[in-house]
Amino acid sequence: MLSIGTVVVGVSDMRRAVEFWTKALGYEPRDEVTDGWTFLVPPSGKSGPGLGLQPSEAPVEHHPRIHLDLYAGDAADQAAEVERLVSLGAQRVDWDMYPEDPDFVVLADPDGNRFCVIDTSRG
Repeated sequence: MLSIGTVVVGVSDMRRAVEFWTKALGYEPRDEVTDGWTFLVPPSGKSGPGLGLQPSEAPVEHHPRIHLDLYAGDAADQAAEVERLVSLGAQRVDWDMYPEDPDFVVLADPDGNRFCVIDTSRG
């Protein structure tokens, strides 16, 4: 049976991406960080998929077909995490596809890759 092991994100500035995502997720580089591929893994004793950072010069998609959903416990946790991620270099995205009462906030990492912070208490 298959399982998701690593989610891969294209980045244009590897060191900036490593700095952002390690602080955002608390992950650690699996190996020495270079300008090539870098794999981030959960800290020792934690589980979860890895995050692969792939050098890419492809333009960022405004409405990406695949993106990360990061889970927060409730609305207060979501708001705090959004502010923390913005302080690390994420940007709020003026998302044109928000429903009337969204349980998610769309952000972009320093490379412009979209991701969501989800209030999981809503269901």
